[in-house]
Amino acid sequence: MKKDRIIFHVDVNSAFLSWTAVDKLNNGEKIDIRNIPSVIGGDEEARHGVVLAKSTPAKKYGIVTGESLYSARKKCPEILVFKPSFSVYQKCSKNLMGLLREYTPFIEQYSIDECFMDLTNDISESEATEFAYKIKAKVRKELGFTVNVGISTNKLLAKMASELEKPDKVNTLYRNEIKTKMWPLPVGDLFMVGRSGKEKLNKLFIHNIGELASFDVDILVNKFKSYGRLIWEYANGIDNSSINHNVEEIKNISNSTTLSEDLTRIDDIRNVLMELCETVAFRLRKTNKCCSFVSVTIRTNNFKNYSHQKKLKTPTNCTNSIIEVSNEIFKEMWKKEPIRLLGVQLSGLCDSEIKQMSLFENENKDEDKNKALDKTIDLLREKYGVEVVKRSSFIKK
Repeated sequence: MKKDRIIFHVDVNSAFLSWTAVDKLNNGEKIDIRNIPSVIGGDEEARHGVVLAKSTPAKKYGIVTGESLYSARKKCPEILVFKPSFSVYQKCSKNLMGLLREYTPFIEQYSIDECFMDLTNDISESEATEFAYKIKAKVRKELGFTVNVGISTNKLLAKMASELEKPDKVNTLYRNEIKTKMWPLPVGDLFMVGRSGKEKLNKLFIHNIGELASFDVDILVNKFKSYGRLIWEYANGIDNSSINHNVEEIKNISNSTTLSEDLTRIDDIRNVLMELCETVAFRLRKTNKCCSFVSVTIRTNNFKNYSHQKKLKTPTNCTNSIIEVSNEIFKEMWKKEPIRLLGVQLSGLCDSEIKQMSLFENENKDEDKNKALDKTIDLLREKYGVEVVKRSSFIKK
């Protein structure tokens, strides 16, 4: 039986306003504009500016995205209006995508403030919610803004899930939840049903998504052509589209973890390094790449960061080779301080078919054995989940 996909939809909450707030705080501003009535908008003096994003306090005044700033000012005379800064937004978006690529290279950026992540080969369904909370917390801690994460088995349901409850939430919408979570929603809330589509569907006495899902699809196709079938399939949670990622754009693959307690014992540290290496090596093989450089990053309990990098004799995507190099780097760089964060990054990526031959026959034999083992473990994990095969050192961890 084919394993269901695990798709996340990550959406920044009030992106333009959140990113403006973070930029101001980073530049010495004392007030977080997310906590007061405020909006991002255009030229207020020319009276043709509209609200692009709003704070939660502004929302309580009935201010909505898309209305004129003049109208927003009438609802809340003391509201603060800030002009958009797209250079700031592009930087924040880039930082977000970079952080998310620590978890998987299979990311499709859908817009400046949202993306899809395919984590099918990285986690099991039972781990998905906890993993989403981990991502959400890391975004908030390291980048300073919040996101919603929707989880499902396809892109459509993941996107619908991320809209269910806001802000700063993790929501699921699996097939068995469609009837209770999605079907009662107004038909206008369905992805791809705009205001015009909603009005036309209302004339057919279709007012919620459940009514659309149970409507005669032939009538919809006759009236709306291919669009009718599309929205009927969406109402029934049907979407087979893939994550459109571009492997050629991937410059590096990394993973890091902030530890629940400071580590000082070398055995504990090596276990964490080993787990990070397993994750990045697996992702590397999924992109059909090898790496030429391995780097290890340490953050101490005093929040001091430092990292070292090592060039490999020959490019590799072998887990054991990456673990071995990471341990060597760590041994050379660690100054015995308590460790708060560990990270591993693979860079200098090249096609997996391109490989320089080692002068030493035994090295080639060991590499071939390890590659065969990696391939078998990858196949097992893809079919049965990441927990099906564990190193013995992880069992009691």
